[in-house]
Amino acid sequence: MTDARLLGADETTFIAAARSGDTARFALITERHRRELQVHCYRMLANYEDAQDMTQETFLRAWNKRESFKGHAALRTWLYRIATNACLDFLEKRNDRTPVPAGLPGGGSEVHYLQPYPDRMLPEDPQESVVARETIELAFIVAVQHLPPRQRAVFILRDVLGWPASKVASALELTVASVTSALQRARVTMREQLPDRRLDWRSPATQELSDDERSVVKSYMDAHERNDLDGLMALLRDDLRFTMLPDPGALVVTAEDAVDGWVSSGLFRRGYDDWRCIATTVNRMPAAALYLRGPGDPEYRLFTIAVLHIVDGKITELTGFDATDKPWLSLPATL
Repeated sequence: MTDARLLGADETTFIAAARSGDTARFALITERHRRELQVHCYRMLANYEDAQDMTQETFLRAWNKRESFKGHAALRTWLYRIATNACLDFLEKRNDRTPVPAGLPGGGSEVHYLQPYPDRMLPEDPQESVVARETIELAFIVAVQHLPPRQRAVFILRDVLGWPASKVASALELTVASVTSALQRARVTMREQLPDRRLDWRSPATQELSDDERSVVKSYMDAHERNDLDGLMALLRDDLRFTMLPDPGALVVTAEDAVDGWVSSGLFRRGYDDWRCIATTVNRMPAAALYLRGPGDPEYRLFTIAVLHIVDGKITELTGFDATDKPWLSLPATL
């Protein structure tokens, strides 16, 4: 959609609300953009709670700057501009929001602040969801974190949202030449970080889980509930990449090392041998919510969520997250 057009209904209504100071009407108009703005902030920040905060900050800034909106750009564009700059301001103040070396040969780096994104909060607009899966998957989100903040913003606005260079330059107060240069550098980094993934983010992507993915998730949960270590091992590709967040230094890059670590930490021994699982999805990826019942406890309690990347019937990446005290995941606390 080009910005060089007559005012639409949203823009006209927004300007009227801004001039009258009508907070209720302002909230009603801007609220319909919440989900897509929150996903945008999540792509920038890789952390669901930070994305929530920056979306709220976006609406606050929009209200405070409401009189500056003249309708020269679409309201959606204006809000994205505010959200992007809110995220950049956030990143400028935080020195703990960059990947850190994994300390493991071939391990690359870890993003300790990474959080899963609940699928129920993804945009319902088909124009946004058409690329949602491959640009919301964990590997993509992690790869983006390797870009410097402003380069990250350029990449997301240009290659994910499809904005023209001139529009990005205006939003970030850069020259078109600077935007073009930043995008070229960002694409190189993304190719390095995602060597086996497609890089055409604006093509239609599959949204639903495949039968293969559902089958592997079921087998993964069955193995946990049966305390079947061999069955679990059989589902993992030899070059599995496993990490448990937010624990630093938990990254391992082979299935054998991952299983050895699980065994040494007591998996399937007394106290860690009574499991129930629920299949779910986060980041449009297959996942299993793992519930553990301790000795003498009448209930199974939410323990972790395991997010799986599955290729040809094998788990190639397994990212575990502490699932306690995260009501936004909408998982029952007990079974």
